[in-house]
Formats: sequence, structure tokens, C-alpha cells
Amino acid sequence: MPMLTAQLRARTHDALSSLRTAHDEHDDHLEGIRLGELESLARTALEHDVDIPELEPFRPRAG
Repeated sequence: MPMLTAQLRARTHDALSSLRTAHDEHDDHLEGIRLGELESLARTALEHDVDIPELEPFRPRAG
């Protein structure tokens, strides 16, 4: 599990950094890709009980 946690944290950091860059450069396509990636990472973290606070805004909401 520590390896999964480390990978999720690293990918989250990279995706958030890329999302900020895409937003700053008004690259809507890349921004959409990064949002999807962060949503996927959030689902994976939730499924494996890995707490990554930065992914909270991207977690699926019960509806």
C-alpha cells in the first residue's frame, strides 16, 4: 500500500501542476484532461482508502 500511496500522491501533484498551467495558458482541452485525471485519481484513492486531501474537490459526490 505505501507504493500505491506514493504513486497517487506523485500523480496528484503532477496533475494539479499541469492543471494550473493549462488554466493559466487558457488551454481548455488540457484543463479538461487534467480534471478527468484528477477525478480518476480521486476514485482510485477512495477505493483503496488512501487519504489525499488535495483530491477532495475531485471525489465523486453521492447523488
